[in-house]
Amino acid sequence: MPGTSAFSGFTKETVDFFTQLKKNNKKVWFDEHKPDYDTYVMTPSREFVVAMGDRLEKLSPGIHADPRVNKSIFRIYRDTRFSKDKTPYKAHLAMWWWEGDGPRMECSGYYFHLEPPNLMLGVGIYMFPKGMMQTYRDSVVDSVYGAALKDAINDVSKQDKYSLGGKHYKRVPRGYDPEHENVELLLYNGMHVGYETRVPDVFYSASLVDYCFGVYQDLYPIQKWLVEMIERA
Repeated sequence: MPGTSAFSGFTKETVDFFTQLKKNNKKVWFDEHKPDYDTYVMTPSREFVVAMGDRLEKLSPGIHADPRVNKSIFRIYRDTRFSKDKTPYKAHLAMWWWEGDGPRMECSGYYFHLEPPNLMLGVGIYMFPKGMMQTYRDSVVDSVYGAALKDAINDVSKQDKYSLGGKHYKRVPRGYDPEHENVELLLYNGMHVGYETRVPDVFYSASLVDYCFGVYQDLYPIQKWLVEMIERA
C-alpha cells in the first residue's frame, strides 16, 4: 500500500547519470559511479514511487506502489543472455504502478520512463498475456464493451499529444468478422497510450507528482477499461 513520502523532486544529477551511462555503459564505470546511482537515482525514485502511489489512489484505489526493485522500480541490469547487445545496463529509469490482483506485468498500470533528454508517461498493457488475448478480442466486438473502448479512446484522443500503441497484426484473427466496425482494434496485441516530452523543469521539484497525475488522469479512461476487462477474464 502507498504511504507517506518525502519526495522533493529529482535532480540534475539524476539526468546526468543516465546521460553519462549511455556513453559509458560498462561495469567498471558503473561500479565507480554506484554511489551516484544510489544517491541520485534510487533514493528519490523510492520516494517518488510512494508519493505517486498516494496520488494514484484517487484514480485507482487498488493501485500497487512498491518501492522495491523488480516491483515498482525496474532493475537497471539488462538480461543479455539472448541479445546481440551485450551492454550490461539500461540507460533509462523506469517505474510502474499496477492495478489488480494478478502478476504485476499482467495488470494494467501507470508507467514512468526517463531516458534523457526525454520523459515518457503512459498507461495500459504493453502486451496482453496469452490468456487475456481472447478476452480482449471478445470485448472489442461486444456491443457494450466495444463501444466503451471506442469512447475511451476518443476521450483520450481529444488531446493530440497522446498516442495510442499496441497495434501489431496485419490480418484479422480467425473467427472474427473482418467487416466489424471495431475491426481495427482486433489488430492489437496490447493496449497502451502515452505521452513523451523533453524533461520538464517540474522534474526537479515535488510538483512532478502533480504533473504526472495530470497526464495519468487524462489517460485514465483507457486504464479503467482495461482493468474492467481483466476482471471479466
